[in-house]
Amino acid sequence: MTGFALEATEAGGFALSWEIRTVNHRYLDVSLRLPEAFRFLEGDLRNRVGGAVKRGKVDCILQCRRQAGGVGEIKVNQALVQSVIRAADGIQGLMAQPAPYSALDVLRWPGVLGEAENEPESLRQPIENLLDQALAALVTARAREGRQLAEQIQSRCVLMRQQAEAAKIRLPQVLQGLRERLVARLAEFSVNADPGRLEQELVFLAQKLDVAEELDRLAEHLDEVERVLRAKEPIGRRLDFLMQELNREANTLGSKSADTETTRASVEMKVLIEQMREQVQNIE
Repeated sequence: MTGFALEATEAGGFALSWEIRTVNHRYLDVSLRLPEAFRFLEGDLRNRVGGAVKRGKVDCILQCRRQAGGVGEIKVNQALVQSVIRAADGIQGLMAQPAPYSALDVLRWPGVLGEAENEPESLRQPIENLLDQALAALVTARAREGRQLAEQIQSRCVLMRQQAEAAKIRLPQVLQGLRERLVARLAEFSVNADPGRLEQELVFLAQKLDVAEELDRLAEHLDEVERVLRAKEPIGRRLDFLMQELNREANTLGSKSADTETTRASVEMKVLIEQMREQVQNIE
């Protein structure tokens, strides 16, 4: 299911932000993009994402920047300072008139001064809390979209029932039409059919074309789809399976059809099923 969330906060002189995007995927596929200093958090963060999202391709991006105008603690490279001083003293000993140098001259040497790196562990809690907030916002957005998808699937279930009812009502007319065509064909060949034999053939055809069982199973599958839509747990994979079952019954209905109206109903059902299948791919 598609979704987007962006949350930001400030902690320890840093601006933190989490951006989460999700797109459709058959299974859960989590991708984390973290600054190198926070790679040690990847396992815990991945588990947090998996606890909130069960299906979809999830891209999570963490940004960590020092706040504008913020100044970190000054760090002096003591080893380098000592090396610079020893080198300066050595050079001065070789000079006839050495010029004096000050501490500021040493501090200007490249690499002597730097800002102390912020301890990544100190930002663990703010980063994890912010991720939880972003995941909560994402779940809320996905739930809102899920309700809309459920309504669309529900409306197609109603249309499926209408097509199934039309096929069921049409069945006696189909059998009557078969009888009339068979009698007319026998009359063309001037054949006096044995009434008993004729009835046997009609019963055989009726059994061959009987779709009552398929229509009953179709109704049961639609009942299950509507029940699953009301469930609180992840339902995407169960709906995938139900779409396969619905399609199987619709195909059987079409293969047994001896009437254009029944064939049309089968085709309409398969169109509705395909529309639902596309929507189901978006559901967790």
